[in-house]
Amino acid sequence: MNPIESAHPPTLSPPGNVPASSGAKTSQPRLGRWVLLIGVLMILGLVAGLVPRLRHRQTLIQDTRELAVSTVSVISPVPGKATEGLNLSAEIKPVTEAPIYARASGFIKQWKVDIGAKVEAGQLLADIDAPELDQQLTGAKAELAQTEAALALAKITATRWAELLKTSSVSDQEAAEKKADLALKTANVDAAAANVHRLENLQDFAHVKAPFAGTITARSIDVGDLISSGKELFRLADTHVLRVFVRVPQPATPGIAVGGNAEMTVPEFPTRKFTAKVVRTAGAIDPISRTLLTELEVDNSHNELLAGSYAQVSFGDLKQDMALVLPSNTLLFRSEGTQVGVVDTNGRVELRQVVLGRDFGRNLEVVSGITAKDRVIINPADSLISGTTVRIAEADRTENTK
Repeated sequence: MNPIESAHPPTLSPPGNVPASSGAKTSQPRLGRWVLLIGVLMILGLVAGLVPRLRHRQTLIQDTRELAVSTVSVISPVPGKATEGLNLSAEIKPVTEAPIYARASGFIKQWKVDIGAKVEAGQLLADIDAPELDQQLTGAKAELAQTEAALALAKITATRWAELLKTSSVSDQEAAEKKADLALKTANVDAAAANVHRLENLQDFAHVKAPFAGTITARSIDVGDLISSGKELFRLADTHVLRVFVRVPQPATPGIAVGGNAEMTVPEFPTRKFTAKVVRTAGAIDPISRTLLTELEVDNSHNELLAGSYAQVSFGDLKQDMALVLPSNTLLFRSEGTQVGVVDTNGRVELRQVVLGRDFGRNLEVVSGITAKDRVIINPADSLISGTTVRIAEADRTENTK
């Protein structure tokens, strides 16, 4: 044996085995990878489980918010239907009408005219027999004669006393008394003459005369009737021109102007139209009926129309500003008054006070409070308040954008 070989014998490893230190270093990286892989898988599983939950929660919150916003249907006001003309009921009256009264008391001696008679101004209508008035006039004339005689004597006496005063035959006092007595007698004559003139005028009233030309439309006396002062004897009407009174509704009053024309029809002449002219208006709205009293005139020179008749007046040229119309189911009746809910461009509700006009049943006329561009909520909830956010139904949104 070689000494060198025996001193350092070779070390042989078993075939197929790896050294221990090399195997430990190899197993540690593999274990780390597995741990990392498991950690990644756990994180991915956690993420995969949380993301759907977060999405579901977000969707739930979004749905809750959307459900909290009410969906409403809206409608825009529309103008009322304009008519071809404004037809209104009217009343026909004479241009001048007056009751004829008696100023004298007595008995009807005779009447000269009856109903339907055409009379001229100053024409005699009736005679009244007034014996008491005649006696009073006779006594007044006698009293006047007495005062005139006393005046004549007072004049003579005052003249004589004035001459005597020049010769100092009478005193100044006596002359002044005679002069004053003359003035007194003159005043008595004037008073007696005025009384006679008054009674003569009253006696003239015993002859009842027409104050103007026209037609006798009523007679309420007969021969022998006892008449006292203030009793109506006749009724006289001038019908050559007729006055037509009509009440125009407030919304149509801007189209009424003095001098404007209108057409009038009466039941007895259904196919004829009479031209009427607006001559004056009341100038103020009646607070009870909310109408304007308007007076028109119609020529009746042929006496075709009868005073007191019913008529229909048509203002064909009226241009009315039609009020807006809304369905009745858009209104809210509260203590503050009648309101509607209007949705603005931001989807917020504004409660507005409205003034209603005519009631058409399912629809109502709204005089003020809204415009034609407003979006009014249909069937608003009783709990609706201003500032509430709402969502307009898709069908109404599409309709409004057209």
